[in-house]
Amino acid sequence: MKPPVINPPLLNSSNPWCTSLEQLRELYDCPYTGAVTTRTSLLNGFPNDPEIHQYTFYNPSTHVAAADPSVSSPDDTGSLNTLGYSPLPLFTYLDFITQIAESASSSTSPSKSKPFIISVTGSSTEVCECYRLISAHQRLVHIPLAMEINLSCPNIPDKPPPAYHSHRLAEYLTTLKTEVAAQQSQSAHIHVPIGIKTPPYTYADQFKHLISALSAAASAAPVDQPCPISFITATNTLGSSLLLTPTLEATSSPTSTIPASPTGIPREVFHHTLASATGTGIGGLAGAPLHPLALGNVYTIKGLLFQHPELEGIQIIGVGGVEDTEGYKRMRAVGASAVGVGTALGRKGVGVFAEILGKKEG
Repeated sequence: MKPPVINPPLLNSSNPWCTSLEQLRELYDCPYTGAVTTRTSLLNGFPNDPEIHQYTFYNPSTHVAAADPSVSSPDDTGSLNTLGYSPLPLFTYLDFITQIAESASSSTSPSKSKPFIISVTGSSTEVCECYRLISAHQRLVHIPLAMEINLSCPNIPDKPPPAYHSHRLAEYLTTLKTEVAAQQSQSAHIHVPIGIKTPPYTYADQFKHLISALSAAASAAPVDQPCPISFITATNTLGSSLLLTPTLEATSSPTSTIPASPTGIPREVFHHTLASATGTGIGGLAGAPLHPLALGNVYTIKGLLFQHPELEGIQIIGVGGVEDTEGYKRMRAVGASAVGVGTALGRKGVGVFAEILGKKEG
């Protein structure tokens, strides 16, 4: 299966800063993005609650979070989030793409062939329905479309990321292979590339489980069809991460668990920086602290794909802590066909893409 063509090989990852029509239009109009990824959506939207779904930037050296994420300092190169998925349903993103495609067709911009990678999630049945809708929409717009399946969000209670489990991942892939084959039998079929977004793997067996699931899909019926996956986005955020913020509390405070001071001097007490659905403040780590792990994931996955002829055509979009030219070069050096940007986009805005490619805007 052919992957999407991303030129220049730089794009945004699926994140909070690609949620709205305005954000997506700005990303699409940027001459330094080779593709645009939407925020991960479900068929019917996610019940987003700002009281528990949050993010912040922080300084990895001091572990101090920005008081206001919208005005973070240059040293706040790490991020933590307890977010879920987009509150907007898939249908809304398809409508956004239609509007952007209409604007692009009326201009002379070379971006008319820039692909949209539509990030989705849900059960294997729901993801297949997403693929049907996206494939049908491809016949309505000239912009090339691709579908990324987010199987790696660490922040959904009681729903561990399927990409950590070989058999659960294989279920998605084999179901999609059947759907792709069914669509290819139709005369008006236009193939939409499919990718998966993986979590950060931390030991060898996890990588083996990924390759095992991909190989199982390649050999599954119908046997005359290849593995349905043409690209892997590696990686998502690293779960089980926590930031703490110190506060001064009077020793008589009912929330204080520290024995009262005989002097009555307020004590420093640590509270989790973010709220979360579980009430713990634990979420997904990204930005500069994730960069070495992301590089290792891209390098390892690329090497394993080359060991399997049926998988060697799968490309990798490397994501994790890239915010400058050197980070971009490192990600490309370990095997990324294209490089995605998340935290740095949230901190610096769309201008970060020109910065990464060494271009001067204006």
